[in-house]
Amino acid sequence: MSGGEWRVVVQLVKLSPRPQDYPLVAPEDARAALAERFDLEAIARLEGTLSVVRAGAGARATGRLVADVVQRCVVSGEPVPAHVDEALELRFEPLETAGEEVELDPQALDVMPVEGEAIDLGEALAQALAVALDPYPRASPEVLAEVRRLLLSEEEAEAREAAAKAAASPFAALKKP
Repeated sequence: MSGGEWRVVVQLVKLSPRPQDYPLVAPEDARAALAERFDLEAIARLEGTLSVVRAGAGARATGRLVADVVQRCVVSGEPVPAHVDEALELRFEPLETAGEEVELDPQALDVMPVEGEAIDLGEALAQALAVALDPYPRASPEVLAEVRRLLLSEEEAEAREAAAKAAASPFAALKKP
């Protein structure tokens, strides 16, 4: 199974047509590894509850994902805290059918693979988090204004570089009165 940072594997034979609830809470080491995988500053919280039922050769899961993460602002690189609270509807299917191209309507469920007669609920939650994240997080206007104040124009940067070069020259001491 892909991922591997946070594995919560459930064998299909243990599932029934009646819903079974799986409360999931990612441990600190898994959150740190997922933060690195998704290029986040941090994942302070990643948890969810999935109600899973057997469905044909696979399974269906519904539930909720809740996470607190820190992303980087796309403009300034400053930390941007974000809270994710998403309802989930997932479908787990064997790889042979999961890879087929199928016309999906906007209400279609997300499809995750069944591998080796098992499903990985941890990886499913991790991927749901990745999809739920803001692809262009931005710091608050106040933080951006402060960062912009520190930026130099191209002319200012060139002037500073020229001054630094002149000061570093071995002849700079001779020019001083």
